[in-house]
Amino acid sequence: MSGIPNLPEYTPLVETNGVTNGVTNGAVNGAKPSATPFQLYDQPIENFRKLKVIVVGAGYSGIYMGIRIPERLRNVELVIYEKNAGVGGAWWENRYLGCACDVPSHSYQFSFEPNLNWSSLYAPAREIQAYLEHTARKYSADRFIRLSHEVTECRWDDITAKWHVTVKNLTTGEVIHDEAEILITARGNLNNPAWPEIDGLKDFEGEVMHSAKWNEEYDFTNKRIGVIGSGSSSIQIVPSLQRLPGTRITTFVRSKTWISPPFSQQLWDKYGFSGFQIPPEIRQKFHDDPVYYHNFRLAVEEDGNGIHAITIKGTPIHGSAIEKFKEHMQKRLETHPHIFDALLPSFSPGCRRLTPGPGYLEALTQPNVSFITSPIIKISKNAVHTADNAVHELDTLVCATGFHTSAPPPFPITGANNLPLTKKWEDRATTYLSHSLSGFPNMFTLLGPNSAIGSGSLTMMIEAVGSYIVRCIRKIQRDNIRTMSVLLSRERDFTEYVDAYFARTVFSEDCNSWYKDRKSRKVVGLWPGSTLHCLEAMRSPRWEDFEYTYLGEEDLGGREGNRMAWLGNGWTEGGLESRDLAWYLYPEFMEKPVAPLPEKKGGYKIRPFAY
Repeated sequence: MSGIPNLPEYTPLVETNGVTNGVTNGAVNGAKPSATPFQLYDQPIENFRKLKVIVVGAGYSGIYMGIRIPERLRNVELVIYEKNAGVGGAWWENRYLGCACDVPSHSYQFSFEPNLNWSSLYAPAREIQAYLEHTARKYSADRFIRLSHEVTECRWDDITAKWHVTVKNLTTGEVIHDEAEILITARGNLNNPAWPEIDGLKDFEGEVMHSAKWNEEYDFTNKRIGVIGSGSSSIQIVPSLQRLPGTRITTFVRSKTWISPPFSQQLWDKYGFSGFQIPPEIRQKFHDDPVYYHNFRLAVEEDGNGIHAITIKGTPIHGSAIEKFKEHMQKRLETHPHIFDALLPSFSPGCRRLTPGPGYLEALTQPNVSFITSPIIKISKNAVHTADNAVHELDTLVCATGFHTSAPPPFPITGANNLPLTKKWEDRATTYLSHSLSGFPNMFTLLGPNSAIGSGSLTMMIEAVGSYIVRCIRKIQRDNIRTMSVLLSRERDFTEYVDAYFARTVFSEDCNSWYKDRKSRKVVGLWPGSTLHCLEAMRSPRWEDFEYTYLGEEDLGGREGNRMAWLGNGWTEGGLESRDLAWYLYPEFMEKPVAPLPEKKGGYKIRPFAY
């Protein structure tokens, strides 16, 4: 390596009567003496050995990895494959009328890139996609992103210890065969649309679209429109269609659901917001007064993290939420009590994903909306037929029926010993801490099974897991690790913990939700705890929960290699290049003791990130 002084010539070990160069050549703590002399690994201790990382997906998670990997690692080749023609993932694909964030916008952004210009407390999809595109460009993550490149297969090679990834360029049709030491799937949960399994769906001759496959060119004016589903997408679509000229909406509601009051309403009242739009003068104040904006942002985060107890059965806030939500729905449906009775669930708020749904309940009471609860039995060329023998003639059919969540992707992923992911997850999707899978070396997932949240900031969880993965890559790189794979026993331990945790929560109640595995009915969509709990869990990796193989071991005749070879040649890069020779006294690196924060109820006696 350039700049490294010549090391002293290696002196062969000479053994005489059990003594090697004056040192007894016996077992150390039971270790067998080595027949092959150890040579220093001729690199400085930082050991930024060359690696390649492939990321699948360029939504929030993929963009975050595109920012952090080049920032925190060196000598890593990175490519991010995205099947869509633009970044944003679900926020590129979902363009249906009314599509918006269903949590406060100011909690749905990267911690390091606040957006002071959100137009609404629940940002429209186009604004979120534009924010992600801006962030990717600002931090140069876009230089690694290959748009319109669809991954069609990922296969681990036990011999080369690499992931072999097949990619199709959707623009040219070219098939690319790529390979990397590390694979990160950042596809997200809401990626693979689930169409309803209804007899005759393909026979319908009118316009048919999924909420994630929206036809933006279609004119809904004066159309008879059927909407299947009662989840968050449908709750946003129905009022948007209802307001269009001449439309007649028939909404087919399969499941009971809670429609929550607007999240953080007391906070909005405190800051003087009327309605959901953020007035220009408030946005200008965010720009003009950074302290004001920072305090507002803190209040939004604290409010979201402060309601976690609503998901725990038996807590006071859980009991009060039931009455509060019931009152909210009843008031808005007081002219149509039969709709209230049909929607009111027997399960607790939160068992299904909570959606504030501004305008949804009001739309159901309008004369151009029909509310149908009778099950659909079939679809014909121009109508939906329900079990009450009714025939609902339609021009357009909208399927707001969600996604295949916590399931294998629509392309094959094959791990060690030719283990398909579909086989591993045939009974249930399992992971270790949501990001690692036993039997799939050097592979990590973002927003995989048990990774989402019922309350609090999802983007902060993405950042925490993403940073954890970066630390794993750094360990692989520096420690000369060939393969890193979580222990099956630790994966099973985490699964047991997940089930024990959710047994106490509202998520375990009897409801239809994408949070649950369709076969096992176990909760596989959510992190088992609060957002703050996830951040704490990700701060300090438990390296002992993984098993490793190391470079060079396969050439040592079965002898275990020297696991301390990562210490290198006794130099640091800075020392070799005569720079940063006292970096530990630079202000940005000095860890000055600070006085403990004031002790208060619910607060920290010490700073939460002090260790």
